Amino acid sequence: MRKKNPLLIAFVGVLSLLTVAPTFVYSQAPLYLGKTIRIINNDPGGTAGLRVKTVVPYLRKYIPGNPTIVIVFIQGGGGRRAANHVFQNASPDGLTIGALSSSVIGLQVMKETGVMYDIDKFIYLGTPVSENHNVIYTRRELGLNTLDKLRTASGIRIGAQEVGAVAYISARLFAYFLDLKAPKFVTGYSSLEADVALNNGEIDSRANNVTSVLTRNRDWVEKGIMDFHAVLAVPKNDKPPHPRLARLPEIESFAKTDKEKKLLTT
Repeated sequence: MRKKNPLLIAFVGVLSLLTVAPTFVYSQAPLYLGKTIRIINNDPGGTAGLRVKTVVPYLRKYIPGNPTIVIVFIQGGGGRRAANHVFQNASPDGLTIGALSSSVIGLQVMKETGVMYDIDKFIYLGTPVSENHNVIYTRRELGLNTLDKLRTASGIRIGAQEVGAVAYISARLFAYFLDLKAPKFVTGYSSLEADVALNNGEIDSRANNVTSVLTRNRDWVEKGIMDFHAVLAVPKNDKPPHPRLARLPEIESFAKTDKEKKLLTT
C-alpha cells in the first residue's frame, strides 16, 4: 500500500478550509467622502468661469463620496497668479484642481516674468473645448465697418484683461497683422467689465472668444451693434459657429512672410 504524504494532506486540507470558510471584506469609505475639492480659476465673469460652474454639479455626482466642491477665483497676471498658486501651494492630495487659462502654457514657453510654475509638472485632466475662435470688433458708432477704415483710424483703444491673458495676446496679434495705426492697449478689466466699458465708450475695441460673445452678447452680432473685422481660428480654417462671423477673413491671410505664418501655426 502506498504511503500517504502528510504534507500533501495538510495542504489539501487548508485549500478545503479556504473554499468553505466565509471571507470577511471590510468596505472602504470613498476617498472623497466628507472632503472638499477646491477648483482654482482665474476668470470669475468670463466664459472660463461659466464652464467651471457648469461642470461642478457633474463632478459632485460622479466623484465617489459626493464631495463638497468650491470655486476659488484668483485673478491677475493673465492666469499666472492662479497657476502659481496651484503649483506652489496645493497639497498633492487630489483636493485641488486648476481650471486654468491656456495662456499659462504660452507664458512659460515665452519665458515671461512672474511664471513660478512648471507646465511639465502639472497633471492634465482634459479640456472642455477642442477648438477656439477669437474675433476683434469695434463699436458701431466709430464707423469702422471696413478693414480700410479700421487701418486708417489712429489710436484705437483696445480693452483687455491682464497683460498675458489670452484675449490680450490675441488683441496684440490682431493689431499687428491688421496693421493698426498706433493702437492703445487698455488692460485691467474683467471680461464683464470690458463689455461694459465697450458699451460706455471707455474703450473702442476688444478681442474676445466667439463663445463668450455669442453667450453674453449675441445681439452684438445679430443686430450689428458691433463691427466685426477678423477671426483667429484654432485649428486653422475652422469656421466660427455663426454665419456672420464665419464670413470674416482669417488673421493668417494678412501674414506677409513665412515667419509670420509660422508664428500663427505654433
